[in-house]
Amino acid sequence: MSATLQFDDEASRRIEAIYSTPDVVAQRQAVLLALEAKPGERVLDIGAGPGFLAAELAPSVAPDGTVIGTDISESMLAIATARLDSTDSAAETRFEHADACALPFQDESFDAVVCTQVYEYVQDIAKALSELARVLRPGARALVLDTDWDSIVWHSGDPLRMQRVLDAWEEHLVDPHLPRRLIRLLDDAGLTVDLCQVVPIVNVRSNHNTYSAGMTELIADFIPGRQGLTDADAIAWSEDLRALSRSGDYFLSLNRYLFRAAKR
Repeated sequence: MSATLQFDDEASRRIEAIYSTPDVVAQRQAVLLALEAKPGERVLDIGAGPGFLAAELAPSVAPDGTVIGTDISESMLAIATARLDSTDSAAETRFEHADACALPFQDESFDAVVCTQVYEYVQDIAKALSELARVLRPGARALVLDTDWDSIVWHSGDPLRMQRVLDAWEEHLVDPHLPRRLIRLLDDAGLTVDLCQVVPIVNVRSNHNTYSAGMTELIADFIPGRQGLTDADAIAWSEDLRALSRSGDYFLSLNRYLFRAAKR
């Protein structure tokens, strides 16, 4: 059993579907607004995943800018590349295989670096942030967004089972509570935070067009064998959430935390 979530073909396609929902589209808009990419800039997207953010950044840096997305998952890179191949990019845009702790780029080679929902998976966060700072030009900006899973509020017909499920789900990350440490970690890496804001997700129903429906499937596949949970527990948990949604008694709230920082 893998300790953390593995982004194989199936998991990557599920992530792509979740990232297509209005909930995550709104999150990307908050990221783009805070990043303030400008024409001609060279921007790096660390952990680009299915490539939505990199593709949406391209018009902001056009016509002479560049967007480079990296990911450690070959499945994610295949999805991102296919997305790029099916659209007309407004600027030079490409994807490369790379580890967040060993970026294959020269020092001070980017005007902006963005990293969303990635660092909570990274074992050596100090090294990863050092790499982020290394490739940024002096005065350039970084934008980091991650989730603190203590922020989740998810209504359930069986609160004790829900807590066990959430405890098991936290095992998919190296640090499920990273945002509370990020200001100090960014400072240690030579970056000064100038913006910190909450990016909330709220669902009062669950269907194919909501973040929580896709996450329910992902979580149900991950948790059996953890925290004493079985396949039957995962099925019962999922069915309870679907029943609550049908009855109009559904609620999920989760906070992402966005940090923008400048390289000193």
